[in-house]
Amino acid sequence: MSRGKAPRIPGGNPAGMIQQMQRLQQDMIKAQEDLANEVFSVSVGGGAVTVEITGHQRVVSIKVSPEVLASGDVEMLNDLLMAAVNEAIVTSQDRAKERMEAITGGIQIPGLL
Repeated sequence: MSRGKAPRIPGGNPAGMIQQMQRLQQDMIKAQEDLANEVFSVSVGGGAVTVEITGHQRVVSIKVSPEVLASGDVEMLNDLLMAAVNEAIVTSQDRAKERMEAITGGIQIPGLL
């Protein structure tokens, strides 16, 4: 490196990189807002239990079929509820991850998800 010159930043124009990062941040904020409003529906047990969850992992609805309630099998109902909620959370997390990867190009950003 010669004296008096600033070191070169790999990748080019620092101002362009800042603009690109700001655009990335705006896209990520928009994706987070969209996820908050998106609802995913998951059913287990052949439709015995259905859970609806937002992209922010907020459960908005749990529906249990009358047949499951009429069976009186509390242990089965507990298992179905747990399975449905867990599957809904995984579905929501997977969709959020897909959205963020589409924005970041697959680059892992610590603390993003």
